[in-house]
Amino acid sequence: MQNKTITNVLTIDVEDYFHVAALSKSIAGSDWDSQDCRVENNTNRLLDLFEQHSANITFFVLGWVAERYPHLVKEIDNRGHEVASHGYGHKLIYSQTPEEFKQETIRSKQLLEDLTGKVVTGYRAASYSITKKSLWALDILAETGFTYDSSIFPVYHDNYGIPDSPRFPHILKSPKGHSLVEYPLSTYRFLGQSVPVAGGGYFRLYPYWLSRFFYKSLNKKNNPFVFYMHPWEVDPDQPRIKAGWFSEFRHYNNLDVCETRLQKLLTEFKFISMQSKLTELDLFSPLQKPLIEYEIA
Repeated sequence: MQNKTITNVLTIDVEDYFHVAALSKSIAGSDWDSQDCRVENNTNRLLDLFEQHSANITFFVLGWVAERYPHLVKEIDNRGHEVASHGYGHKLIYSQTPEEFKQETIRSKQLLEDLTGKVVTGYRAASYSITKKSLWALDILAETGFTYDSSIFPVYHDNYGIPDSPRFPHILKSPKGHSLVEYPLSTYRFLGQSVPVAGGGYFRLYPYWLSRFFYKSLNKKNNPFVFYMHPWEVDPDQPRIKAGWFSEFRHYNNLDVCETRLQKLLTEFKFISMQSKLTELDLFSPLQKPLIEYEIA
Protein backbone atom coordinates (compact mmCIF):
# COMPACT_ATOMS: atom_id res chain seq x y z
CA MET A 1 0.00 0.00 0.00
CA GLN A 2 1.17 3.48 -0.85
CA ASN A 3 1.82 5.83 2.05
CA LYS A 4 -0.39 8.77 1.08
CA THR A 5 0.02 10.71 4.31
CA ILE A 6 3.32 12.28 3.30
CA THR A 7 4.97 13.17 0.00
CA ASN A 8 8.63 12.36 -0.47
CA VAL A 9 11.13 13.64 -3.03
CA LEU A 10 12.48 11.57 -5.92
CA THR A 11 15.40 12.83 -7.99
CA ILE A 12 17.33 11.45 -10.95
CA ASP A 13 20.89 12.54 -11.72
CA VAL A 14 20.91 12.30 -15.51
CA GLU A 15 24.36 11.09 -16.47
CA ASP A 16 25.79 8.05 -18.24
CA TYR A 17 27.82 5.23 -16.70
CA PHE A 18 31.12 6.63 -17.98
CA HIS A 19 30.58 9.97 -16.25
CA VAL A 20 30.83 8.43 -12.80
CA ALA A 21 33.71 9.58 -10.60
CA ALA A 22 34.46 5.97 -9.60
CA LEU A 23 35.36 5.18 -13.22
CA SER A 24 37.15 8.44 -14.02
CA LYS A 25 40.64 6.92 -13.81
CA SER A 26 39.65 4.40 -16.47
CA ILE A 27 37.70 6.65 -18.86
CA ALA A 28 39.01 10.17 -19.49
CA GLY A 29 36.61 12.98 -20.29
CA SER A 30 38.20 13.29 -23.72
CA ASP A 31 37.02 9.72 -24.45
CA TRP A 32 33.37 10.19 -23.50
CA ASP A 33 32.16 10.76 -27.05
CA SER A 34 33.60 7.42 -28.16
CA GLN A 35 31.71 5.42 -25.51
CA ASP A 36 28.52 3.43 -25.93
CA CYS A 37 26.03 6.08 -24.79
CA ARG A 38 23.06 4.55 -23.00
CA VAL A 39 21.63 7.50 -21.07
CA GLU A 40 18.83 8.21 -23.54
CA ASN A 41 17.25 4.74 -23.47
CA ASN A 42 17.74 4.36 -19.72
CA THR A 43 16.17 7.75 -18.95
CA ASN A 44 13.21 6.97 -21.20
CA ARG A 45 12.70 3.71 -19.30
CA LEU A 46 12.52 5.70 -16.09
CA LEU A 47 10.16 8.26 -17.62
CA ASP A 48 7.74 5.49 -18.61
CA LEU A 49 7.96 3.96 -15.14
CA PHE A 50 7.25 7.27 -13.41
CA GLU A 51 4.30 7.88 -15.71
CA GLN A 52 2.82 4.53 -14.68
CA HIS A 53 2.96 5.65 -11.06
CA SER A 54 1.88 9.28 -11.66
CA ALA A 55 5.13 10.55 -10.17
CA ASN A 56 6.33 13.98 -11.29
CA ILE A 57 9.83 14.39 -9.97
CA THR A 58 13.15 16.26 -10.41
CA PHE A 59 15.77 15.42 -13.03
CA PHE A 60 19.19 16.97 -12.35
CA VAL A 61 20.51 16.95 -15.92
CA LEU A 62 24.20 17.01 -16.81
CA GLY A 63 24.94 19.71 -19.38
CA TRP A 64 27.07 17.29 -21.43
CA VAL A 65 23.99 15.08 -21.83
CA ALA A 66 21.65 18.00 -22.59
CA GLU A 67 23.95 19.25 -25.32
CA ARG A 68 23.98 15.87 -27.09
CA TYR A 69 20.39 14.82 -26.38
CA PRO A 70 18.34 18.04 -26.37
CA HIS A 71 15.17 16.13 -27.23
CA LEU A 72 15.60 14.12 -24.00
CA VAL A 73 15.57 17.30 -21.90
CA LYS A 74 12.46 18.47 -23.74
CA GLU A 75 10.80 15.09 -23.15
CA ILE A 76 11.52 15.28 -19.42
CA ASP A 77 9.97 18.75 -19.32
CA ASN A 78 7.02 17.82 -21.54
CA ARG A 79 6.12 14.96 -19.22
CA GLY A 80 5.71 17.38 -16.35
CA HIS A 81 8.95 16.84 -14.46
CA GLU A 82 11.25 19.51 -13.04
CA VAL A 83 14.48 20.05 -14.96
CA ALA A 84 17.36 21.11 -12.70
CA SER A 85 21.12 21.38 -13.19
CA HIS A 86 23.78 18.76 -12.49
CA GLY A 87 26.56 21.00 -13.79
CA TYR A 88 28.11 20.55 -17.19
CA GLY A 89 31.02 18.08 -17.23
CA HIS A 90 30.60 16.12 -13.98
CA LYS A 91 33.74 17.63 -12.52
CA LEU A 92 34.23 17.53 -8.77
CA ILE A 93 33.81 21.10 -7.56
CA TYR A 94 36.78 20.98 -5.22
CA SER A 95 38.99 20.05 -8.19
CA GLN A 96 38.04 23.27 -10.03
CA THR A 97 38.88 26.92 -9.57
CA PRO A 98 35.97 29.23 -8.73
CA GLU A 99 36.14 30.76 -12.21
CA GLU A 100 36.07 27.35 -13.91
CA PHE A 101 33.09 26.33 -11.81
CA LYS A 102 31.25 29.59 -12.52
CA GLN A 103 31.68 29.27 -16.29
CA GLU A 104 30.52 25.66 -16.45
CA THR A 105 27.60 26.42 -14.13
CA ILE A 106 26.40 29.30 -16.30
CA ARG A 107 26.88 27.20 -19.44
CA SER A 108 24.75 24.32 -18.15
CA LYS A 109 22.03 26.53 -16.68
CA GLN A 110 21.65 28.51 -19.91
CA LEU A 111 21.55 25.35 -22.00
CA LEU A 112 18.75 23.82 -19.92
CA GLU A 113 16.78 27.06 -19.88
CA ASP A 114 17.05 27.43 -23.65
CA LEU A 115 15.73 23.88 -24.13
CA THR A 116 12.81 24.11 -21.70
CA GLY A 117 11.95 27.80 -21.90
CA LYS A 118 11.84 27.81 -18.10
CA VAL A 119 14.07 29.21 -15.38
CA VAL A 120 16.25 26.51 -13.80
CA THR A 121 16.31 27.06 -10.04
CA GLY A 122 17.81 23.84 -8.62
CA TYR A 123 21.37 22.51 -8.58
CA ARG A 124 23.13 19.31 -7.52
CA ALA A 125 26.91 18.94 -7.66
CA ALA A 126 28.70 16.00 -9.24
CA SER A 127 29.32 13.41 -6.51
CA TYR A 128 27.98 15.83 -3.86
CA SER A 129 31.27 17.70 -4.07
CA ILE A 130 30.24 20.80 -2.12
CA THR A 131 32.27 20.11 0.99
CA LYS A 132 34.06 22.26 3.56
CA LYS A 133 36.80 22.90 1.00
CA SER A 134 34.43 24.11 -1.73
CA LEU A 135 31.91 26.25 0.16
CA TRP A 136 32.72 29.12 -2.20
CA ALA A 137 30.54 27.31 -4.76
CA LEU A 138 27.44 28.25 -2.76
CA ASP A 139 28.09 31.94 -3.43
CA ILE A 140 28.44 31.27 -7.15
CA LEU A 141 25.18 29.31 -7.20
CA ALA A 142 23.34 32.18 -5.52
CA GLU A 143 24.98 34.77 -7.78
CA THR A 144 24.08 32.85 -10.95
CA GLY A 145 20.38 32.63 -10.09
CA PHE A 146 19.83 29.32 -8.33
CA THR A 147 17.38 29.39 -5.42
CA TYR A 148 18.03 25.93 -4.02
CA ASP A 149 20.83 23.38 -3.82
CA SER A 150 20.88 19.65 -3.08
CA SER A 151 24.60 18.93 -2.94
CA ILE A 152 25.39 18.57 0.75
CA PHE A 153 25.34 15.08 2.22
CA PRO A 154 25.46 15.28 6.05
CA VAL A 155 27.63 12.15 6.42
CA TYR A 156 31.24 11.02 6.66
CA HIS A 157 32.48 9.70 3.30
CA ASP A 158 35.82 9.39 1.57
CA ASN A 159 34.79 11.66 -1.32
CA TYR A 160 32.07 13.98 -0.01
CA GLY A 161 30.01 15.09 2.96
CA ILE A 162 29.68 17.76 5.65
CA PRO A 163 28.81 15.60 8.67
CA ASP A 164 27.72 18.40 11.00
CA SER A 165 25.37 20.12 8.55
CA PRO A 166 21.57 19.95 9.12
CA ARG A 167 19.79 16.77 8.01
CA PHE A 168 16.59 18.42 6.81
CA PRO A 169 15.65 21.35 4.49
CA HIS A 170 16.89 24.70 5.70
CA ILE A 171 17.95 28.20 4.74
CA LEU A 172 21.70 28.22 4.32
CA LYS A 173 23.90 31.29 4.62
CA SER A 174 26.84 31.13 2.21
CA PRO A 175 30.33 32.42 3.09
CA LYS A 176 29.50 35.81 1.53
CA GLY A 177 26.11 35.96 3.25
CA HIS A 178 23.83 34.87 0.41
CA SER A 179 20.70 32.93 1.34
CA LEU A 180 20.14 29.63 -0.42
CA VAL A 181 17.66 26.88 0.30
CA GLU A 182 19.48 23.61 0.95
CA TYR A 183 17.77 20.23 0.62
CA PRO A 184 20.29 17.69 1.93
CA LEU A 185 20.32 14.00 1.08
CA SER A 186 18.50 11.78 3.57
CA THR A 187 20.13 10.07 6.50
CA TYR A 188 18.99 7.91 9.42
CA ARG A 189 20.35 8.43 12.91
CA PHE A 190 21.80 5.29 14.48
CA LEU A 191 24.02 5.18 17.58
CA GLY A 192 24.65 8.91 17.26
CA GLN A 193 25.76 8.68 13.64
CA SER A 194 24.05 9.69 10.40
CA VAL A 195 23.67 6.67 8.13
CA PRO A 196 23.26 7.50 4.41
CA VAL A 197 19.94 6.15 3.11
CA ALA A 198 19.08 8.46 0.20
CA GLY A 199 19.33 5.94 -2.62
CA GLY A 200 21.82 5.36 -5.39
CA GLY A 201 24.53 2.91 -4.37
CA TYR A 202 23.04 2.65 -0.87
CA PHE A 203 19.71 1.51 -2.32
CA ARG A 204 21.55 -1.23 -4.22
CA LEU A 205 23.77 -2.16 -1.27
CA TYR A 206 21.09 -2.45 1.44
CA PRO A 207 18.41 -5.15 1.14
CA TYR A 208 15.09 -3.60 0.13
CA TRP A 209 13.46 -4.33 3.48
CA LEU A 210 16.13 -2.27 5.23
CA SER A 211 15.74 0.72 2.88
CA ARG A 212 11.99 0.49 3.39
CA PHE A 213 12.51 0.49 7.17
CA PHE A 214 14.64 3.65 6.96
CA TYR A 215 12.08 5.47 4.81
CA LYS A 216 9.09 4.38 6.90
CA SER A 217 10.91 5.49 10.06
CA LEU A 218 11.55 8.95 8.63
CA ASN A 219 7.95 9.29 7.48
CA LYS A 220 6.61 8.22 10.88
CA LYS A 221 8.38 11.27 12.32
CA ASN A 222 6.77 13.42 9.59
CA ASN A 223 10.07 13.76 7.75
CA PRO A 224 9.90 13.31 3.97
CA PHE A 225 12.93 11.55 2.55
CA VAL A 226 14.95 12.37 -0.55
CA PHE A 227 15.64 9.49 -2.92
CA TYR A 228 18.13 9.69 -5.78
CA MET A 229 19.46 7.41 -8.46
CA HIS A 230 20.99 7.45 -11.94
CA PRO A 231 19.65 6.10 -15.24
CA TRP A 232 22.60 3.69 -15.51
CA GLU A 233 21.47 1.98 -12.30
CA VAL A 234 18.59 0.27 -14.14
CA ASP A 235 20.96 -0.98 -16.85
CA PRO A 236 22.71 -4.22 -15.81
CA ASP A 237 23.83 -4.77 -19.43
CA GLN A 238 26.05 -1.68 -19.56
CA PRO A 239 29.72 -2.16 -20.49
CA ARG A 240 31.95 -3.38 -17.66
CA ILE A 241 34.92 -1.11 -17.06
CA LYS A 242 38.05 -2.19 -15.20
CA ALA A 243 38.54 0.29 -12.36
CA GLY A 244 39.77 -1.65 -9.34
CA TRP A 245 37.66 -3.92 -7.13
CA PHE A 246 36.30 -1.23 -4.81
CA SER A 247 35.20 1.18 -7.56
CA GLU A 248 33.75 -1.70 -9.54
CA PHE A 249 31.83 -2.93 -6.50
CA ARG A 250 30.40 0.53 -5.87
CA HIS A 251 29.30 0.87 -9.47
CA TYR A 252 28.10 -2.61 -10.43
CA ASN A 253 26.74 -4.04 -7.19
CA ASN A 254 23.13 -5.26 -7.56
CA LEU A 255 22.39 -3.46 -10.84
CA ASP A 256 20.21 -6.43 -11.79
CA VAL A 257 17.72 -5.82 -8.95
CA CYS A 258 17.64 -2.02 -8.85
CA GLU A 259 14.71 -1.48 -11.23
CA THR A 260 12.56 -4.06 -9.42
CA ARG A 261 13.30 -2.37 -6.12
CA LEU A 262 12.45 1.02 -7.60
CA GLN A 263 9.08 -0.31 -8.76
CA LYS A 264 8.35 -1.47 -5.20
CA LEU A 265 9.37 1.92 -3.85
CA LEU A 266 7.02 3.74 -6.23
CA THR A 267 4.18 1.47 -5.16
CA GLU A 268 4.71 2.03 -1.44
CA PHE A 269 5.51 5.75 -1.29
CA LYS A 270 4.27 8.92 -2.95
CA PHE A 271 6.83 11.18 -4.64
CA ILE A 272 6.92 14.74 -5.94
CA SER A 273 9.65 17.04 -7.26
CA MET A 274 12.12 18.84 -5.03
CA GLN A 275 10.85 22.23 -6.12
CA SER A 276 7.26 21.21 -5.31
CA LYS A 277 8.27 19.96 -1.87
CA LEU A 278 10.16 23.13 -1.03
CA THR A 279 7.19 25.20 -2.19
CA GLU A 280 4.97 23.04 0.02
CA LEU A 281 7.29 23.78 2.95
CA ASP A 282 7.13 27.48 2.00
CA LEU A 283 10.89 27.84 2.25
CA PHE A 284 11.00 30.13 -0.79
CA SER A 285 8.86 32.78 0.90
CA PRO A 286 10.93 35.69 2.28
CA LEU A 287 8.27 36.15 4.96
CA GLN A 288 8.39 32.55 6.12
CA LYS A 289 10.42 31.80 9.21
CA PRO A 290 12.85 29.08 8.07
CA LEU A 291 12.66 25.59 9.56
CA ILE A 292 16.39 25.92 10.22
CA GLU A 293 18.75 28.76 9.43
CA TYR A 294 22.31 27.55 9.17
CA GLU A 295 25.41 29.64 8.70
CA ILE A 296 28.04 27.54 7.06
CA ALA A 297 31.74 28.27 7.49
